[in-house]
Amino acid sequence: MTARDLPAVFKDFFAGLVEQPYSCGPGDPFHRCFGCGEGHPSGLHVRVFKTDDGVVSPIVVSKQYEGPPGAVHGGIVAAYLAEIRGGAAIRATGKIAVTGELTVRYVRPVPSETPLLGRGRLVADHGRYVDVEGSLEEFGTARVVATARGRFFPFAKDT
Repeated sequence: MTARDLPAVFKDFFAGLVEQPYSCGPGDPFHRCFGCGEGHPSGLHVRVFKTDDGVVSPIVVSKQYEGPPGAVHGGIVAAYLAEIRGGAAIRATGKIAVTGELTVRYVRPVPSETPLLGRGRLVADHGRYVDVEGSLEEFGTARVVATARGRFFPFAKDT
């Protein structure tokens, strides 16, 4: 896949990067995931693109997810960071993984309706789980607004 349907502000940055899909369609367990699922009607629809050291994600958070006026609710910020880090875990291991632990640092209010860049990368692979970190920054200025670290565990379908 390519950087299709991205807001114009992101087109040049994401040109040439390959999208890493989360879901394989309606039968996939994550198709209706609030964070990454294409099939969730009001979800975040997080998309990640592969880089040499992890993943990047284009983000513009709508006003519907504000806490205080002009700033994104902290829970939504955490959800974005969890999805970006999940993409980094998949990129590093080739396996679907889920959040087992998440620590978020809110550096400054995350502005809504503003282009943001998410970044995620593997910190350590412990075999049974991986440690991953991520960040959100204002696109174009690289001013960090939030960071996160934590663990991801392989997703095991119930059989």
